[in-house]
Amino acid sequence: MLKQQNSPTREIINLDGLYHFKVDTDRRGLTEQWQRSRLETTLEMAVPASYNDVFANKAIRDHVGWVWYQQDIHVPRGWKDERIHIRLESATHEGRVFVNDALVAEHSGGYTPFSADITDHVEPGSTFRLSIAVNNELTQETIPPGTINVTAAGRREQRYLHDFYNYAGIHRSIWLYSTPAMRVEDITVVTGFEGPTGSVDYRVDVAGSTGREQILVKVLDALGEEVAAGEGAEGRLSIPNVNLWKPGQGYLYDLEVAVHENGQLVDVYRQPFGVRTVEIRGAQFLINSEPFYFTGFGMHEDHVTIGKGHSSALMVNDFQLLEWVGANSFRTSHYPYSEEVMDFADRHGIVVIDETAAVGMNAAFAGFFGEGGKKTYAEDFVNDATAASHRRAIQELVARDKNHPSVVLWSIANEPDISEAGARDYFLPLAALTRELDPTRPVGLVSELRGTPEANTVSDLFDVLMLNRYYGWYTQTGDLESAELVLEEELLKWQEKYAKPIIITEYGADTMSGLHSLYDQPWSEEYQAAFLDMYHRVFDRVDAVVGEHVWNFADFQTSKGIIRVDGNKKGAFTRDRRPKAAAHLLRRRWTGESGK
Repeated sequence: MLKQQNSPTREIINLDGLYHFKVDTDRRGLTEQWQRSRLETTLEMAVPASYNDVFANKAIRDHVGWVWYQQDIHVPRGWKDERIHIRLESATHEGRVFVNDALVAEHSGGYTPFSADITDHVEPGSTFRLSIAVNNELTQETIPPGTINVTAAGRREQRYLHDFYNYAGIHRSIWLYSTPAMRVEDITVVTGFEGPTGSVDYRVDVAGSTGREQILVKVLDALGEEVAAGEGAEGRLSIPNVNLWKPGQGYLYDLEVAVHENGQLVDVYRQPFGVRTVEIRGAQFLINSEPFYFTGFGMHEDHVTIGKGHSSALMVNDFQLLEWVGANSFRTSHYPYSEEVMDFADRHGIVVIDETAAVGMNAAFAGFFGEGGKKTYAEDFVNDATAASHRRAIQELVARDKNHPSVVLWSIANEPDISEAGARDYFLPLAALTRELDPTRPVGLVSELRGTPEANTVSDLFDVLMLNRYYGWYTQTGDLESAELVLEEELLKWQEKYAKPIIITEYGADTMSGLHSLYDQPWSEEYQAAFLDMYHRVFDRVDAVVGEHVWNFADFQTSKGIIRVDGNKKGAFTRDRRPKAAAHLLRRRWTGESGK
């Protein structure tokens, strides 16, 4: 799905701001059709933002179910002969969009966009009532999965097996935009190079085609100068003296697609892209045929007050901290991030491991989160309905992010059970689907401690080994000498058995900022630094390790429970982005003073 954009044939209006807001406490809104009239509420809620921490109301924070947003929207009178669309960049986890009384769009999955053509429901020059119902419920048919329990007091309670808070609401922007009836609907760009010449294979999908249109394409460099041109819905263009997109150097071109009919311009769209290649060669990860070593973090879209809501200012600050610490990459743990984040990474040469929201699919964690034991691949947990949602999540992720040069690796799940019977049958078709959708990028999933070289059943299906390991924290707690031995022993086994690149996608220790100790005491800043330093010594001794992503970039909020005090504290930065001692240690390593 192409993003909305202004062009000579298109216009966009941002619909962010304050909306009338109502919590559907009794789950009556859909049956009573609240979209048919003004919401009976005094509450207002900002878009984009999670609603959980905004109100001084525990019932709203803990609400499980639907909430409603409503606002009157004016349609420009100049759009009289245009198609009119509405687009939500996300609604977590389910959204239904109403224009006046009519349902125009519905979508499940909290982190990818959806849109609707609303031309037949609105009049240019007039106002319509926009109502959006958003549901935060996680079930065994959603990605991520979850369950809903009823407490002894009769309150509905959301349970899930992932370790970050289930923030909800409209987290990203809402757009109203116009297009011609015949329009560019999708563009796919695949790049390569040989010597100084770049290649651009492109495919254009046109909606409303009459069969008489002419499609003209050209490549514009960063200064807007034409460097290649062609004709047709698909083809290959050559760029002489190409500027490659590289880690740290986010050089972008535009593929400008213009649709003409009867000699007249009908539609034009510009798709940014970067020329670069990705390849796995033995145990090396290559970008532009050069070995690449990942340094950075697993991150979260998580900030005080706004939760997972997107903020451009906070995004820029996070990227500034990534630059300061010397990080060249991050993983979108554990869901697709805002499109603005991906665009920023493209422009600034930051490498991204792009992950679906398939997290918490591991029955072994049930005890950790206070639930009884169960099997993972079973009718009451990860089942056929879960797999169907997982397939859609992969399809939507690839469709959204396929043209981002920053994305070099698809991660289709985080810490699923890969040793239990049923894992291989579940992941074999998903790995194949991802490669079918995009043959140009490697595919992987992230494994937890129990998915050892001996016990896992799926690692041969993937191109890269992505490992989350916490020796010295969840096991060998406080004993870094023993942890160092078992960590190195396991990594050498992976290296010998698979001879594939290994990225340590999580390693870290919870740390209270300001807690100091003369000794390596768990929870102290000294222990976190010593923990990371030990892991780095091991990484430097294992040739197949091609990346290190610390867990986590910053402290983040989690669900309630005795295992967390105001969230996960493994951040190198605090939740308000103050550096711990670990951040300075990482900066010394990643800016070239030591390490690989």
